[in-house]
Amino acid sequence: MLRLLHLIGKITAFSGLSIRMNFREYSTVLLGAALLAGCSAADETLWPSLSGSDPAGPPKPATAAAAAPAAASVPTRIDIAAPKTPTFTVPAQTAQAAAPARPTGQPSGTFVGRKVAQMRTDLGKLQRSVGELNKRMTQISAENIGSSQRYHVVVAAMNAKLQVGTTPGNPVLVKQWNEAQQKLEQIAESLGRMDKLSNDAAGEAGLAAWLLDSVRATYALSGAVDEDHRQLRVLEDEVNRTVVLIDRLLNELSEDVSRQTTYVSNERRNLTTMSLAVKNGELYGTSLVNRAFAQSQALASTTAQSAGPTVGERPLVVIRFDRPNIQYQQALYNAVSRALERKPNASFDLVAVSPKRGSPAQAALNSTQSKRNAESVLRTLSQMGLPGNRVKLSSRASQDAESNEVQIFVR
Repeated sequence: MLRLLHLIGKITAFSGLSIRMNFREYSTVLLGAALLAGCSAADETLWPSLSGSDPAGPPKPATAAAAAPAAASVPTRIDIAAPKTPTFTVPAQTAQAAAPARPTGQPSGTFVGRKVAQMRTDLGKLQRSVGELNKRMTQISAENIGSSQRYHVVVAAMNAKLQVGTTPGNPVLVKQWNEAQQKLEQIAESLGRMDKLSNDAAGEAGLAAWLLDSVRATYALSGAVDEDHRQLRVLEDEVNRTVVLIDRLLNELSEDVSRQTTYVSNERRNLTTMSLAVKNGELYGTSLVNRAFAQSQALASTTAQSAGPTVGERPLVVIRFDRPNIQYQQALYNAVSRALERKPNASFDLVAVSPKRGSPAQAALNSTQSKRNAESVLRTLSQMGLPGNRVKLSSRASQDAESNEVQIFVR
């Protein structure tokens, strides 16, 4: 409006005209200017700009303004599409390196490739057989552990009862002894199964060695491609691992058989000694031969026996049979046990001594009874586990003996 009045003023001054307006006409002009001023904001764009720039700024797009209310009022379901796989241009060398390799067991079509496939089939059979052998060994070991635990539970109960003392030939201990022997025989039966398993493993070891030689000999065959030799190298590594597994299985079986054989042998001797303890109602201990083996791993058999005790030599044990039912077993066991601890390869002289008194008939009766007593002591030592080839039996008459006795000397 101001610009309009200013323009009119310039035009009037330029023309030199003197325009005289009355008050009514002036008021009409001012009212029209006010009305135009109220509509200037809406109709601003209809008037030309003297500066050449739009004072309202650049117009906003009509589509964005119209879409905003619609988006705010109506919920729109958005479907997310799967991203497109980008495409790349792979160089020739990279594409060759990224190409998947031929499967390990896939033959190449050559004669060597077919031979490799056949040997791989043989290797699969061998590996399955080795797996079965391992399962059998695990099962046998688990059964041995269970039988050994039950055996030692029964033996521990017998030892506890014998330690506090019991009656000779207690039926409860006899039943427990039979049960312990049954458990021990179950362990002994597993030795036969372990021997068979060892033989089967030895057969698989021979097959593995033959297969390894075949794989190595195939390298020299003509008509093979690079893929065939690659598969041969992989096959050779797998056969070598299988050979190692079989060798380990054979070593473990050999150690287990040796250990179980020694264990069963020792426990049988211990049960024999315990049967004597059950018979007499008192505890002795482990077998004497087991104690000797514990002190010395290699016991040489005694080939030369001594000529006999010399006169005046002090015996290790003297058992006097001056009354019936002499309980000498525990003292005899302790004395022989200490002697074996000091000298593991010791041998013993067992001398039946009879008194040289009375008539010749009485002396003969005494000598016979003394020999019977010595044989009883010899059987007791044998039941305690002392080998018979380490005991020499002899007899003599003595003026100093007051009754029949058995003397034991250490050699």
